[in-house]
Amino acid sequence: MCKDDWGFGHGFAFRGFPFGSGRQGPWSGSGRGGRRRSQMFESGEMKFVILRLLKEKPRHGYEVIKALEEKLAGYYTPSAGTVYPTLQLLEDEGYVRVVEADGKKVYHVTPEGERYLEEHRDLLDEIIDRVRETVRDFAGGGIGEVQTAFAHLAGTTFKRVWRRGPDDPALKRVAEILKQAADDVERAWQTGAV
Repeated sequence: MCKDDWGFGHGFAFRGFPFGSGRQGPWSGSGRGGRRRSQMFESGEMKFVILRLLKEKPRHGYEVIKALEEKLAGYYTPSAGTVYPTLQLLEDEGYVRVVEADGKKVYHVTPEGERYLEEHRDLLDEIIDRVRETVRDFAGGGIGEVQTAFAHLAGTTFKRVWRRGPDDPALKRVAEILKQAADDVERAWQTGAV
């Protein structure tokens, strides 16, 4: 039986730090065969994950994106350029069918898609276990502390920047503090200690 619980409870997510286009994050660790991974999913894995989401309930493309983001506690959001071609591939392979609803394509798993998932249950469980471990590793320990501190800094800084005008004298001082902090962080990375 496929894992129903991806292992990320509410409150687990760190939502204040988007990771650029596609928000794949600075994932480290090894992929299959010991090679390092630079993204959340390896080639070909996304179709299993999307098919699994659609087995939970039919969804349109944007709902797939949001569901995956939620399942992964906000640490990864697939791009539309990943999700929509994968949905098309799943449709072409006969694993999903499309039903138009309110002007949107809603994807439903076909019996063939359910069989395909069952045939690859172990692989899907392996993917979910690996991703769960990666997110937990990323969220825990020092990395989580850095994220929390950075989110606090960004929130405090930008909230006040927009409330004050561009001529506020505090802006120059805040810019100096941020530059000094960035320089200190760079030195810490170079020396390995603060």
